[in-house]
Amino acid sequence: MLGRSSTSYRIGLIAGTFALGLLAGCGGFDSRAEGALEAYTAQEIFERGEFELARGDADDAAFYFGEIERLYPYSEWAKRALIMQAFAYHRDQDYPNSRASAQRYIDFYPVDDDAAYAQYLLALSYYDQIDEVGRDQGLTFQALQALRVVIERYPDSEYAQSSVLKFDLAFDHLAAKEMEVGRFYLKRDHFAASVNRFRVVVEDFQTTSHTPEALHRLVEAYLSLGLVNEAQTAGAILGYNYQSTEWYEDSFALLTGQGLEPQVLGDNWLAAIYRQMVRGEWL
Repeated sequence: MLGRSSTSYRIGLIAGTFALGLLAGCGGFDSRAEGALEAYTAQEIFERGEFELARGDADDAAFYFGEIERLYPYSEWAKRALIMQAFAYHRDQDYPNSRASAQRYIDFYPVDDDAAYAQYLLALSYYDQIDEVGRDQGLTFQALQALRVVIERYPDSEYAQSSVLKFDLAFDHLAAKEMEVGRFYLKRDHFAASVNRFRVVVEDFQTTSHTPEALHRLVEAYLSLGLVNEAQTAGAILGYNYQSTEWYEDSFALLTGQGLEPQVLGDNWLAAIYRQMVRGEWL
């Protein structure tokens, strides 16, 4: 969500009349020619930027907002134009430039009311590029870091709750990536490599939706490796936390089919997880 209910200015239809031929867009006026906008006030250029946004030309809008920063660098309009430029670039899916404008706003106006929105836009410049699980997850890590800043630095802002939701989704996305790689190794009988991936999910992504499957895949992998203590312990954790899931049913069938049962055995990393999750023993 990019809307801003509390902002002192708005995007949409422009009330009142537009100034001169600049805002009418007629007469062959080339706004990008050198010196073309120097005769106009910051407000007039700002209104043209809003006009371009309203009619769906985010690239032109970003240009006009940038010209205000260039021609009137120390004005109040320049401050307003900078955050609007970040928004316009984001609307145009020009994420690097959106991020650059948002970062400049944070650097120049760190205590301004719109600093939270600038940080949120910066986070979105990463988050909105997160797509299918199979791609490199560097953007996901960057989105998480930027969203965390919004949550921690601006907890009372209107963007904090949205950032929390997006943080959880991005976090789940990373867990999904680990699961995908783990399944890849498991299907090719690279059991030790698959265990390493599923372990990451259980240890680092316990709050995500992928933990039950990760525990089941650990049962499969450890049974294939002949490590029955670890397999039974993974089954015990699964049974304690996710007994109603299909993953527990499948793990229970695998274990009992080999004359085993879900229980905590040995002094392995899963036993430590069990003590932490079930008994609350963190030391």
